[in-house]
Amino acid sequence: MAVQSGKDLLLKVDLTGDGTFETVAGLRATRISFNAETVDVTSLESTGGWRELLGGAGVKSAAISGSGVFRDANTDERARQIFFDGEVPDFQVIIPDFGVVEGAFMITSIEYAGSHNGEATYEMSLASAGALSFVAL
Repeated sequence: MAVQSGKDLLLKVDLTGDGTFETVAGLRATRISFNAETVDVTSLESTGGWRELLGGAGVKSAAISGSGVFRDANTDERARQIFFDGEVPDFQVIIPDFGVVEGAFMITSIEYAGSHNGEATYEMSLASAGALSFVAL
């Protein structure tokens, strides 16, 4: 697999709930992480005292974060609406040469910043709010 450009890792939001996704404007950096909690089933009978984990158990989650330049685009307005209304719409994350992750996410934080001689920036964090699907590219 060839080296990929970071700008090809895209975060998209369903603007209207009809399954039409648009890239979140102004993002310069995007990150997604997947997590799975473990369920420890170790007992006195565990071989050699080694920890044993229960496969297929535990809570799975995903977290997305991004930062960029505030552009006041439709997607910026939608992100603000999602946050203040407590919505959990569908998002897509396009991971180049890997696949597309799609599902409901809640925006857990939005931060805006700027200095008098620089651009206005923002940071956003999202947490998965249901089952996610994955389609390989």
